[in-house]
Amino acid sequence: MNETIRRFFISTCGVFLLSLPGADAGAVPDNLYFHGTLVDEPCTIHPGDETVELPFGNIPDKNLYAYQRTPSKDFRIRLSECDTSIGRRVTVMFAGDENPFISGALAISPGSQAEGIAVGLENADGTALAVNEVSPQITLNDGLTLLNFRAYVQGEPDALANKTIKRGPFSAIATFHLNYD
Repeated sequence: MNETIRRFFISTCGVFLLSLPGADAGAVPDNLYFHGTLVDEPCTIHPGDETVELPFGNIPDKNLYAYQRTPSKDFRIRLSECDTSIGRRVTVMFAGDENPFISGALAISPGSQAEGIAVGLENADGTALAVNEVSPQITLNDGLTLLNFRAYVQGEPDALANKTIKRGPFSAIATFHLNYD
């Protein structure tokens, strides 16, 4: 390498290093703190079940007018590595925006084109499970525990009566919370 280019390169690197924030002799005192609590929970959410997607596919609006709701679709959350010596039961709460016209139903997301519908949730036995309310207790098994639920699309009462359901894509979002006992 040419001696002039070499000196220029070394000088440039030195100026660059001096301009780095950490190169300042007057360091800023600590101003970022992290804290938390490590806990021992009886189960882990099975890899891949952290996010559950349930496609309803195409739903003819005339079916909602005729039957008020779709047939239920099953979904599940798998809990792995359960240790019943740490906890024996779990409750689930699906947190989300409640539909203002159907008590306990999940509202569709604001960006949806469809209107006049909501998503209902049920336990595996078909009993209603209201959004933002805790489910009945579910007994854990050692190893794998399956939490089985169902969901359906339901027409809002006024939209059904006035035949004003608006067609188009829709989505609804809820976050599930597990509470072990």
